[in-house]
Amino acid sequence: MPHLVILYTPNLDRPPAEGGVDMGGLCRALCDAMLAVRDEQDKQVFPTGGTRVLAYPASHHAVSDGGAAGEAAGLGSDYAFVYLNLRMARGRSATVHQRVGEALNACVKERFAEQLAKRPIGITVQVDEGHEVFDAKNSSLHPLFQKK
Repeated sequence: MPHLVILYTPNLDRPPAEGGVDMGGLCRALCDAMLAVRDEQDKQVFPTGGTRVLAYPASHHAVSDGGAAGEAAGLGSDYAFVYLNLRMARGRSATVHQRVGEALNACVKERFAEQLAKRPIGITVQVDEGHEVFDAKNSSLHPLFQKK
C-alpha cells in the first residue's frame, strides 16, 4: 500500500494528437510523484516496493449531458473523464495527506494540460485513508528495496 487506481473513459486511449493521453506514461509519472513525497522528517512517505498505480478504461460510461453543451460551445461532444483514487493506510499526518494530494494533482495538471485546454474533460483526484478490516500482504518486491 499505497495503491492509486485510475478509472477513465476509453476515448483517452487515443493518441495525444487525437485528444488522448499516454496512460502508461501517466502511471509512471504518478508513481514517481508518489515516491518523491517526503514527510515532516524528510523521509520518503511511501515504500518503493509497495507503491502501485493501476489504470482501467471503463467499458461503459456516461458523462454529463452526453455532449450537448460541448457541441453548443464548439468543443465537440467527445467528453472524457478521469477518476484517480489513492488509498493509503492510516497513520500519516494531515501535512502528508496534503503533500501527496498536491503532488498527484500537479502531475495530473501537467499531463492533461493539452486536453484541458482543447476538449471537455473532467478530472478528479481523491486521497482516502482508512481502517482496514483485513489486510494481508504477500510480496517478493519489498526485499529489493530494503537497505542493507
